[in-house]
Amino acid sequence: MPFNSITFILFFFVVIFLHFLPLSWRMKKANLLIASYIFYSAWNPVFVVLIWATTIIDWVAAAQIEKSGSQPARKALIIASLTLNLGILAFFKYQQFFLDNFVSVLGLFHLQYQPAKADIILPIGISFYTFQSMSYTIDVYRKKIKPASSFLDFALYVTFFPQLVAGPIIRSKDLILQFLEPKKFEARRFGFGLALLIIGIFQKEIFADLLMAPVADRVFAHPGQLSSLAAWMGGLGFSAQIFFDFAGYSTCAIGAAMCLGFWVGDNFRSPYAAVGFREFWQRWHISLSSWLRDYLYISLGGNRKGRGRAWLNIFATMLIGGLWHGASWRFVAWGGLHWVYLMAERAARALFRNSELAARPAVRLLLGIITYLLVVVAWVLFRAGDFNEAVKIIVAMMGVGGSGFQLPFMDYLVVPGVTVGLLAWHWLMRDLSFEALAERAPWWLWSIALAAMLLTLALQTGDNRAFIYFQF
Repeated sequence: MPFNSITFILFFFVVIFLHFLPLSWRMKKANLLIASYIFYSAWNPVFVVLIWATTIIDWVAAAQIEKSGSQPARKALIIASLTLNLGILAFFKYQQFFLDNFVSVLGLFHLQYQPAKADIILPIGISFYTFQSMSYTIDVYRKKIKPASSFLDFALYVTFFPQLVAGPIIRSKDLILQFLEPKKFEARRFGFGLALLIIGIFQKEIFADLLMAPVADRVFAHPGQLSSLAAWMGGLGFSAQIFFDFAGYSTCAIGAAMCLGFWVGDNFRSPYAAVGFREFWQRWHISLSSWLRDYLYISLGGNRKGRGRAWLNIFATMLIGGLWHGASWRFVAWGGLHWVYLMAERAARALFRNSELAARPAVRLLLGIITYLLVVVAWVLFRAGDFNEAVKIIVAMMGVGGSGFQLPFMDYLVVPGVTVGLLAWHWLMRDLSFEALAERAPWWLWSIALAAMLLTLALQTGDNRAFIYFQF
């Protein structure tokens, strides 16, 4: 039940109607929980069982961790919780990947083994709700939070439908506490939430699906026949597509939650205006990058054990972050390439530590553009069908490609136009929140913009594509 569907509009209307009826707060939360299960069941009702399993595992584990006064027992409980959660995730998401690589390793020793194909359906959103639930148990183990007092609140936290399928990944302290107080209808908050829903769907339908996705599809379908210009059109097109697609989903999630009276934090803050790759990961998919920092990088030792160990910890974090996105070596390579970027940035910062040059606006703009272009190169690994195709396209981007494939003339106008507009918007909004911008803009300008978006959505007849991050 994607946000950009008539089914969701009808579903959300019913949810809103029930949510603001004069019912008890407990009944309203129960309605939201049932609605969340219905929302997820629209894809495959069988996999709701996995959400139940994750919910029960971490509810029981956290309660027992809190009760236990023995550190060895607490440690055994958190290990059991993590093992079960990651075991379920690995079975459904990585089983075929592990089997294929096991067969490849045997082949190196001239051993032949052909296992039956796993043929397992990947449950939608499993990586998101698994990481969200795990963060709760880890925080209880670290004594940063107390276990939730209500199973209903915890189950709703794991399953909250606006961000269930593709995030943002919310920490328990940021959402469960919101379930304690009844939410009343506030016209201003509700109106802003609806505006965010419209904006998110517009980003997805118009910019991602209608304008950018077809260009990326054409380019990535001909990896060995591309001129340098065509390869860059594909890379730039996909960089815009994935931003508008994923940021569009996050905007819809924030808007839907706001309509219900809940706050969900930003997942993107003008990432293509980042000056450097450390800043890029502070602005792109913020909920995942902060999760990996807090629960993986810091757990590995962070930067507390010397420079060399910190580099290794960043390396492991980026590789695992890449693998989180998909069971393929190209995702691992994507994470590894970002590690190379981060290490090169660290070296450059150390070299120019006392220089005032980097503080100049023109230099910062140049560094921001370089950051963006290198991010675009990395996106090729993310989008290509396999590693070999990605290498061919990156080689073409470097000027060593073919010339047999030509894009339609309009693609050479649309992609640069959207790219320049996107980068200009990100630099304009670099230090400004969307809420602050909304407060400054007059109501009539908002009305015209939203009406234009709704009219465009009503008239457009492009492909109705799934959100990209549904596959993760």
